[in-house]
Amino acid sequence: QVQLVESGGDSVQAGGSLRLSCSASGVTFSTVRMGWFRQAPGKEREGVAGASGPWTYYADSVKGRFTTSRDNAKNTVYLQMSSLTPEDTAMYYCAAVTTYSGSWSDLGRYKYWGQGTQVTVSS
Repeated sequence: QVQLVESGGDSVQAGGSLRLSCSASGVTFSTVRMGWFRQAPGKEREGVAGASGPWTYYADSVKGRFTTSRDNAKNTVYLQMSSLTPEDTAMYYCAAVTTYSGSWSDLGRYKYWGQGTQVTVSS
């Protein structure tokens, strides 16, 4: 049974930083594609970052501010967020899929999802 558990969400002021973590179990972590998504109230869930093997991908809105990395020994993927703005306020989710086909940002391709962690950025 695959389980993803996010942590690290918090309330911060604009310009601040946060690091989200997503711990995975029940899956061969080094072989899965991991994605970070977010959903703000009244908006659709959107891709933020993805990690497939040695490759990483980012939405244009977070390039240069967010960095995703993975520690395969700890079965954990991270999302380091800096220069946060109120527009980054959302519930953040990590997701996993065992294939690398298709776009990293395609929500429909991800089979496993965490429960989410809330990030709130105040101005």
